[in-house]
Amino acid sequence: IPLTSLTTSTVVSGQAVRRLLIGRICGLYGVKGWVKIHSYTDPADNILNYTPWEMEKSGQRIACTVVTGRVQGKGVVVQLGGIADRESAERLLGAEIWVERARLPPPAENEYYWADLEGMSVVTTTGAPLGRIDHLFATGANDVIVVAGERERLIPYIRGQVVVAIDVEQRTLVVDWDPEF
Repeated sequence: IPLTSLTTSTVVSGQAVRRLLIGRICGLYGVKGWVKIHSYTDPADNILNYTPWEMEKSGQRIACTVVTGRVQGKGVVVQLGGIADRESAERLLGAEIWVERARLPPPAENEYYWADLEGMSVVTTTGAPLGRIDHLFATGANDVIVVAGERERLIPYIRGQVVVAIDVEQRTLVVDWDPEF
């Protein structure tokens, strides 16, 4: 199934619909069009709860329906509507999986979606500006904040130790961090 071009931003009621990247297609599973998913949700199979998906590959987008899916080994496999053979599924390899932000449940108190932190200003407890959150990534020990400023900084996302405060209204994250690092 070819990916069809859509406009780069969707507008509903005069406001941009915010999309979040929740995974990508990373492999094929069997000969009947099933694909392996690398999920960015925690737990990984939560990705099956947030539908419909919008696939994006090479700047092209297509809305996709998840027919069925399940945990398989260490990953998640899904059958998508309109994908019935391995050849069709192969064209989706590497496609990113996006979902409208409104499809996700609100985070619990003192929890945040990474996408909601991206773009926030980062300052030290003494008020020294470090830059803005470019993105976050997971490691075995803890998540890491990538701060873009005069230089790139990698700051561990450890609540209560390094991350002292998050002010969603002011879009500011306060860290106990030496600005020389």
